[in-house]
Amino acid sequence: MDHLPISLPRALRTLAGIAVAVTAALLLAAPPAGAHPMPHSVLRLDVHETSVTAELALPVGDFARASGITLDDTTTAKQLSARSTAIRTYLSAHLHPTTTQGAAWSVAVGTPALGRAQQTSTGTYRELTVSATLVPPSGGDPRRFVLDYDAIVHQVVTHTVLVTVRQDWAAGKVAEEGDDSATQVGVIRTDTRTMTVAPLTVDLESGSVWNGTYAMVRLGAHHILEGTDHLLFLLILLLPAPLQAAKNRWSGLAPARTALRRTARTTLAFTIGHSLALALSAFGRLDIPAQPVEVFIAFSILVGAVHAIRPPFPGHEAEIAGLFGLGHGLAFSLTLAEMNLSTTQLALSLAGFNLGIECMQLLLVLLALPTLICLTRLKRHAVVRTACALLTATAAVGWLADRLGLPNPVATVADGAGMYTTQLLAVLATSALLAALWTAARAKFG
Repeated sequence: MDHLPISLPRALRTLAGIAVAVTAALLLAAPPAGAHPMPHSVLRLDVHETSVTAELALPVGDFARASGITLDDTTTAKQLSARSTAIRTYLSAHLHPTTTQGAAWSVAVGTPALGRAQQTSTGTYRELTVSATLVPPSGGDPRRFVLDYDAIVHQVVTHTVLVTVRQDWAAGKVAEEGDDSATQVGVIRTDTRTMTVAPLTVDLESGSVWNGTYAMVRLGAHHILEGTDHLLFLLILLLPAPLQAAKNRWSGLAPARTALRRTARTTLAFTIGHSLALALSAFGRLDIPAQPVEVFIAFSILVGAVHAIRPPFPGHEAEIAGLFGLGHGLAFSLTLAEMNLSTTQLALSLAGFNLGIECMQLLLVLLALPTLICLTRLKRHAVVRTACALLTATAAVGWLADRLGLPNPVATVADGAGMYTTQLLAVLATSALLAALWTAARAKFG
């Protein structure tokens, strides 16, 4: 019998070796199917006239690994409080802003807090947030400085830090609380060739008072356009403006001049009320709790809705608008209080914010007034007016419950309606125009 050139056991060993080599090559070449992108840190800057506020948002896992401070998904508020001093000390040692000439800034790190966050493709993770106040030395420019920061990247070489500007009044960038829009100004990471972390030079464009003031005009207009509750209160007060009141009932149409005068007085009184409250609270730097103010606004809308159905104070719409306007002004002031502006910036912001509110308010009233007048000419205007008032009252009750700590879908829907203010006014104006044309046609052709 002829012998095989290669024995069977040797052949099997050869095939097995080839299989192992091919498998290893495939595993090395293939991307890790279960790899999970790691979250990065975010450093948000709010640039003020004489200082910079930095809000640090740090993934807890990477922070604990780099600092050696025990923090994880199970850390309680009490445990965080016990480690607060260590966290602040660690961050102070790794946050060193300087002027472009190398002079050190002062740094004051605030109290840390824990929360939940999510970045693109990372899923939800635990996040440590800390605010720090950075103050340049005499002659230093808060718009141009060198940021030497390596709190995590000095130990976790794959980590990155996104540095963004969230608020910069002088450059026309203003943001309200909860607004996450920001402009990225740089990235801090480890240079894998030298294994060093280079400081980031922050060089912002020159600002001006005009940029800040104009930004506040836009913010005021935006506040009214999407502030459903403020706009709804004014419109519900104006809804019965073209009507006569007798014995606490709406009965018949008022002369056109009377309707226009009542509309003007109501709008002006509301303007004076919220402007006065806005100025007093802003310049007085009053620390006003948000919840009572928001509850008061919801209540004012409910009163306005009742007035549109059956007037408890006929002929006194202007006084009521002025009184409730004070509460609405306090709500507006919360926006300015969050910005930490200097006195000069605050004065200009107040003027610009008010101008934006009044211009948008006037525009919307001019759009709505013809509609309101046309609606009162309809045969069943009382039914339409009552339906609008009941809808408004429903929204007000939903807001009242929500702002008293009882979330509900009515409040959610009412808040979302602010995104469609112009569309709703356009539909209302079109409907009123069609109704007026139909009424005129019936009167002419019988």
